[in-house]
Amino acid sequence: MQTIGILGGSFNPVHVGHVMLASYLSQYTSLDAVWLTLSPCNPLKNTDAFVADEHRLAMLQLAVESVPNADVCDIELSLPRPSYTIKTLDTLKEQYPEKQFRLVIGSDNWLIFDKWKDYQRIIADYGVVVYPRPGYEIEEINTPGVEFVNAPVINLSSTFIREGYIAGKKMSAFLPHGVDEYIKINNLFQNK
Repeated sequence: MQTIGILGGSFNPVHVGHVMLASYLSQYTSLDAVWLTLSPCNPLKNTDAFVADEHRLAMLQLAVESVPNADVCDIELSLPRPSYTIKTLDTLKEQYPEKQFRLVIGSDNWLIFDKWKDYQRIIADYGVVVYPRPGYEIEEINTPGVEFVNAPVINLSSTFIREGYIAGKKMSAFLPHGVDEYIKINNLFQNK
């Protein structure tokens, strides 16, 4: 049975850190593939700065074109909002019974994981893979069903990318191939 890592996020925009992580996870861990899963409305985030779902989805599709064992999952766009991870995982399990799913989160989210809806069932029914995030160091994880992976730490964020565009910086080196051009063509993240 193929094991798929579900790496959710707002991807506003997707950057090289996201695709590097997906590539690492699918090559160096027990995950066979990673699906970058677009979240239309994260209940724990301010969504005022979000560009439209279709733009974030298009950028994700560009980003994974050259990344083996990475794909885009847009299932949350068709689910009720706010979007809860447990519902996403349950729906994926129902639609793909031949696959096994595991949630992938950063250490920043692991520190607040007990605030997630049905977090204990996520661990019990699916399992969680935790990767390090700068500034969010965690002690050893001894929770059954939770695995800490020592993925490369990339201190890069979508906020940094957006702020760079607003300040008129050239951000192409921080983005997967094609994403910078897409942002420019569609006039995204510009100083209004």
